[in-house]
Amino acid sequence: MTTTKDIWVLGDYRNYFQSRVTLQILARATTLARRTGGKVCAVIFGHKMDEYVGEYLAHGADKVLVMDDPALKTYSIETYSFLLTRLVEEFRPETLLVGATRFGQEIAPRVAKQLKTGLTADCIDLEIDECGRLVQIAPSFGGNLVARIITPETRPQMATVRPGTFHELAHDNQAKGEVIRLALPKKMPREKIRCISSEYKPSKTKGIEQADIVITGGRGMGSKGKFKKLFDLAALMNGEVGATRPVVYSNWIGHDALVGQAGKSIKPKILFAFGISGAIQHTAAIVDADFIVAINKNPNATMMKMADVAIVADANQVCSGIIRAIKEKIRD
Repeated sequence: MTTTKDIWVLGDYRNYFQSRVTLQILARATTLARRTGGKVCAVIFGHKMDEYVGEYLAHGADKVLVMDDPALKTYSIETYSFLLTRLVEEFRPETLLVGATRFGQEIAPRVAKQLKTGLTADCIDLEIDECGRLVQIAPSFGGNLVARIITPETRPQMATVRPGTFHELAHDNQAKGEVIRLALPKKMPREKIRCISSEYKPSKTKGIEQADIVITGGRGMGSKGKFKKLFDLAALMNGEVGATRPVVYSNWIGHDALVGQAGKSIKPKILFAFGISGAIQHTAAIVDADFIVAINKNPNATMMKMADVAIVADANQVCSGIIRAIKEKIRD
């Protein structure tokens, strides 16, 4: 059966107003589709999803493939992976892209295995080469190298994409597209796990990908105890704390805070960089920051050269000084 040139994006709408990764991937898919001549299709499963169908069309999808049924109201990995595999086998898209969220990291490998195709995880960019193949760009060897990966034979070409990697398109109220509504297959797999009830608990923090202000720190903070001051500063500035790989690997902070090719890409309005030299693995993930303030003893550090404001000083002392100044301002 002939493979189409279409690019599919699996829609994850469960935390739509905070998690924008599906919209970000749709934006990149529209660029890729112009190179291949294919259509961009969003694929969603669930119940009562008309609002999200309209949103995906308004953000770049040429068409939306929908399975809407009460049986799909609650997410099930067996059911969702089965349905996605069946649809890919039926419609034969060239490419299938999924957000590298916990949802995407769970479903994408299962679908790839069932389809007997390759999967590149945690991509930081996507391109089309001269042969029309998807080039999947992802960090490898702990972020020390950036690999350019292709799927030369099997289809679909599959990749998960890191949240915050691309910018979503502006909402287009006039956008039109095709909506394909499909019924559930008559024969469904028996679920090994049944959800009895669920309760949504919103995160207490935005996460560094969505934060307007991010306070990042490196080994230049001096110690784990001194690094904790960044949390005090972040609380005063309504920001989030990020870190470099050496800090994360030293267990000063959890892996969710890792900013870099092996972690998260961020684009805050203001980025503070305390004691960060500026290794390429880190700087590649902050190039979209609007304004950077760097504090480092070394005036020739790469991060200092990238900064809009560079302060040559001890990072720990400057952090403490800013905290004192803000607290005094609040008291006044």
